[in-house]
Amino acid sequence: MSADPVAVARESQTPARMKRLGSGLITGAADDDPSGIATYSQAGAVWGYTMLWTVVLTLPLMIGIQMICARVGRVTGRGLAANMRAHLPRPFLLAVVMLLLVANVINLAADIGAMGAAVGLLLGGPSWFYALVLVIVSLGLEVFVPFDRYAPVLKWLTVSLLAYVATALIVHVTWLDALTRSWQAWPWSAGYCVVVVGVFGTTISPYLFFWQASEEVEEEEQSPIDHPLIDAPEQADASFSRIRFDTVFGMTFSNIVAFFIIVTAASILHAHGVVDIRTPADAARALEPLAGRWASLLFAAGIVGTGLLAIPVLAGSAAYAVTEALGARSSLSEKPGNAKVFYRIIIGAMLLGIVLSCLPLDPLRLLFWSAVINGVIAVPLMVAIMWVASHPGVMGQFVIGGWLRWLGWGATAVMALAVLGMFAL
Repeated sequence: MSADPVAVARESQTPARMKRLGSGLITGAADDDPSGIATYSQAGAVWGYTMLWTVVLTLPLMIGIQMICARVGRVTGRGLAANMRAHLPRPFLLAVVMLLLVANVINLAADIGAMGAAVGLLLGGPSWFYALVLVIVSLGLEVFVPFDRYAPVLKWLTVSLLAYVATALIVHVTWLDALTRSWQAWPWSAGYCVVVVGVFGTTISPYLFFWQASEEVEEEEQSPIDHPLIDAPEQADASFSRIRFDTVFGMTFSNIVAFFIIVTAASILHAHGVVDIRTPADAARALEPLAGRWASLLFAAGIVGTGLLAIPVLAGSAAYAVTEALGARSSLSEKPGNAKVFYRIIIGAMLLGIVLSCLPLDPLRLLFWSAVINGVIAVPLMVAIMWVASHPGVMGQFVIGGWLRWLGWGATAVMALAVLGMFAL
């Protein structure tokens, strides 16, 4: 197979690849949303360094399933739900995407509340007001700014996650102790297993599957030279190379940040017996008397930045999934008037998230139910993704195989075990 020389020249050089970081980087960074930060903070605060192995194990699994989703989008020129609609039973697909919508709204509520609390910690004043302002800003950008201008904004927001690396560096972690104790005998118990399942569910999340596949479609449609690989197989080598680099970079970045969050919580909060961490703002607040004002401010600032990234991804992934399943137009490149159902779902999901975040609900309960629903849909959804990606009628000559196929099924099996563990506990 001969490759398109223009595409090869553009995507084979490392500097060009760095400029082409897109859906993989944004997807990976969005995984470290405020709810994820809360889960990682709880893991480190309660169980210390013994939780660090989870981010190492989930990294290759996350890379595998996200790379497969990206390939489906790039090969077919359609998102996951659109491909499933053509080849899987409609009741199954509608059930999955409706549950995804519910889970994403719950997750949005938790993230919106965390953002408002973080700004309140930084500036003082009413958290609900800050949350409302931030959601309005995020909604305005996603709905009214064209995709080719909005995507760079999301990419720049990924830089906010470096706040957690900086926090770990200023709290004076004993790194030798952290690395050696992370591989000591793990304290297997019901409580420990619950947190392990939570970390797995937070790291490998269904909304990420739909987002990355659909963003590959968005990027292909915006390009004057790219076409679905099923119609332009000469572009495959360069495209797969770019997807591999983008996904590995994005998921590695995501898990490195998770690693530093757990390290910070373990070295400061766990070491001082602070284990009651219900929200990411609780973690930021608890850091101040133990590690100083700057550590607390950095942690809180990171919550705001990653929330501004995760909120549009959560709302957008739900909109992609539902509208594709219904056969409606789904694209951030379209004006709101040309994709009414798509944008109504984005707006509705964010508004429901605001309402739920203002109710007197326990943040841990929101996280719990979001994890349960994601767990319910993750395994059958991953099986469906693997079936689609392995089907010649969908992927043509680009069906997945070799190490990527094994990694995808491995991730599915591990998530199945995690979900079984969640219900068993």
